[in-house]
Amino acid sequence: MKDKTVLITGAGSGIGRQSALLFASEGARVVVSDINVEAGEGTVEQIKTAGGEATFIACDVSKGPQVEALVQGAVDAYGRLDAAFNNAGVEGDTQATTITCTEENFDLNIAVNLKGVWWCMKYEIEQFLRQGSSGAIVNTSSLAGLKGVPRGNAYVAAKHGVIGMTKSAAMEFANKDIRVNAVCPGAIETPMLDRIVHGSEKGYETMRRMEPVGRLGKPGEIAEAVVWLCSDRASFVTGLAMSVDGGAFAR
Repeated sequence: MKDKTVLITGAGSGIGRQSALLFASEGARVVVSDINVEAGEGTVEQIKTAGGEATFIACDVSKGPQVEALVQGAVDAYGRLDAAFNNAGVEGDTQATTITCTEENFDLNIAVNLKGVWWCMKYEIEQFLRQGSSGAIVNTSSLAGLKGVPRGNAYVAAKHGVIGMTKSAAMEFANKDIRVNAVCPGAIETPMLDRIVHGSEKGYETMRRMEPVGRLGKPGEIAEAVVWLCSDRASFVTGLAMSVDGGAFAR
């Protein structure tokens, strides 16, 4: 990834932050984006402290004009865009069933987790085409994008949609040497998971039991998959929904 420009949304914490740090350690120039300015700037500070190169641009991925400005900001900062990790997301109400889910919760999940990914792909791919260059995109789906789970109805719908959009975009631009893949994390030790289980040890134990490996995943383990998918080492991989979940999907 040396000297490549990589854009990462939701990079203020968790998987996004660890991915930003790993990309930077591989020599990439990282555009860190998050709706939380303090958290995003904290990621940039960590990268620079480690000797890497990064800049922060705030963005709400549910807003098209902000995403367009984000991509343009990446180009303004570093001259081009080579790869993107569309990772920003929200969990919403994780206890909502099909009948208890509110319209507000459904709309939030679709706006951020699904439409936000579409906005990002739209402007990133347009930039790759303007450059006349290859490009790589990784979208964050979830184990909940590969299988149905009880409750979290809107989240499941959005994450399934991410995989469908990933495959469609991969087919549309394969002949332009633009690769589009998705990662599908299982239960990962992130601030989002802590919110889902309300910091409860019982909740964490339930999550650990979901994983055949007997433990939760670490954000850095997802980051390794993301960096590989964005690298030339994955040059023949596109349209893939990669489960990185300790074997949970295979169960």
